[in-house]
Amino acid sequence: MLQNGIAKSVLNRLPLYLEYLIDLKEIEGYTGYVSATKIATDLELGEVQVRKDLAFVCKSGKPKLGYNLDALTERIKEYLGCNEPKKAIIVGLGKLGSALFGYEGFEKYGIHIVEGFDLENKEYEHIPIKKFNKENLKEFLKNESIDIGIICVPKNVAQEVCDILVEMNISAIWNFAPIRLKVPKNVLVQNENLAYSLSVISSIITNKQ
Repeated sequence: MLQNGIAKSVLNRLPLYLEYLIDLKEIEGYTGYVSATKIATDLELGEVQVRKDLAFVCKSGKPKLGYNLDALTERIKEYLGCNEPKKAIIVGLGKLGSALFGYEGFEKYGIHIVEGFDLENKEYEHIPIKKFNKENLKEFLKNESIDIGIICVPKNVAQEVCDILVEMNISAIWNFAPIRLKVPKNVLVQNENLAYSLSVISSIITNKQ
């Protein structure tokens, strides 16, 4: 369980609900109320599970009506911190880092990627990328209030980058380097291993044959 009493598995599903509700309103023009039954059916989840998940963030569901669409959307946004803007930086602007740097979808969750650092001098869509070295990164973090550090560098420099971020009081790190980073207990690290995820899909396909 997390500190606020919600299981991590539930927390991982909240963005799914939020994306669904936003699409329901913007794409389908849905208004008024939405039932747990509809959400469960559309997302192919169990109705009981959906009701339990949403109970953590919204107590205002009405019998035979469901949840007010706008109110439920806002409650999930509040719970996920989407209404509290957070600044992030990316270290490592290779193909993956550049894709993340240019992705506009983070904005709906209140996350703004404000700067990129790379081992080589380069530009991203005419935006100068800062040259990565310890001094440059520390100087930038000293003068800017950054909430999240995103690591997309090679494995052999990932821990060095992580240590700088931790030293400069960054307490949340999104790590795409294929290495388990060593951090103090007060620092949150979300590891993403794309090759691992793809290998899981591959193994499922193989075992079906």
